[in-house]
Amino acid sequence: METAVGGKMAKTKEIKPNAMRILDKKKIPYEVLQYECDEFIDGIHTARKNGVAPEQSFKTLVLQGKSRQYYVFVLPVAKEVPLKVAAKLAGEKSIEMIPMKDIKAVTGYVRGGCSPLGMKKPYPVFLHKSALDYENIYISGGRVGTTLCLTAEDFLAVTGASVEEF
Repeated sequence: METAVGGKMAKTKEIKPNAMRILDKKKIPYEVLQYECDEFIDGIHTARKNGVAPEQSFKTLVLQGKSRQYYVFVLPVAKEVPLKVAAKLAGEKSIEMIPMKDIKAVTGYVRGGCSPLGMKKPYPVFLHKSALDYENIYISGGRVGTTLCLTAEDFLAVTGASVEEF
């Protein structure tokens, strides 16, 4: 990208979200899809804007157990996390979604741009087993309007996620 500075053209470096920086550092190949978005839209609309099947497009949900530990669940955009199943997978008595107002403080990301990669702290990650049905999966790139495409195997390698049915 170039911008005019003092009558001269100066190159400006794009600031990449943590998710992309992590993939770059680990030399994991990925594709970036950008879409126009002024405000939060749900994952199904995001998938459509990207021309991607909703079943192949995954959202990131952050839950907190009774122990106060956070957990990251990555699942197809049209699905919901059954809380009893999530609690069992996390080894918690009970679990609930974190309040929207806490997303940035907990993850470092905003609603609609929450990537399972590069959160403020490493949390246990659970990937819905349907991700293994596809050569590539699509996840948030770490900001609203950015989606990343990578293989499920690479996702597992970088996150250490547990593949589960939920």
